[in-house]
Amino acid sequence: MALIDLSRREIHCKIVYYGPGRCGKTTNLIYIYNAMGDKTRGKMLTIETKGDRTLFFDLLPLNLGKVKGFDIRIQLYTVPGQTIYEATRKLVLKGVDGIVFVADSLKVRQTKNKESLEDLKKNLQAYALDIMEIPVILQYNKRDLVNSPIPTLTIDELQQDLNQELQTTYFEAAAVKGIGVFETLKEISKRTVRYVAQKHLLGK
Repeated sequence: MALIDLSRREIHCKIVYYGPGRCGKTTNLIYIYNAMGDKTRGKMLTIETKGDRTLFFDLLPLNLGKVKGFDIRIQLYTVPGQTIYEATRKLVLKGVDGIVFVADSLKVRQTKNKESLEDLKKNLQAYALDIMEIPVILQYNKRDLVNSPIPTLTIDELQQDLNQELQTTYFEAAAVKGIGVFETLKEISKRTVRYVAQKHLLGK
């Protein structure tokens, strides 16, 4: 649920990058953080877990403009993807306003992608949130490996596995190179701000 700071005239929207372990969630956030100037980004905070980590920081993206005189501040979070950190993933989703689901294009990660999406649905339900109602964007990461010897999933396979029900926008990405990173962020930010404004401000 978005936080509305009346004293600063700011709306804080929470966007969570979700997906299986090592799919590129943290890589997305580090690339975004390094590309933004000090005036528009807050301090990056990291919670280390064995073999994975939760990472978060906030942005004041000026290109989103204002909603009813309020500035928009975006809080970006990742979740640890490994199965053993289910409780942490669920906790990070508390108060979420928008989601980027990062899928791994490697063939060997196909089952993990599907399991992670089901895990997301289940954890959202715990907060009475419906994946069909909250803004969700798909990012198909590691597309730079398509022409390598490593077996990868086709876009059709990824769509079949993950986007049959959601029917949402997807972006092809190579987060380690910054490809598709800001396109994904821009789209989920726009949708999240629209969702939050309709829910908390425009109806008032």
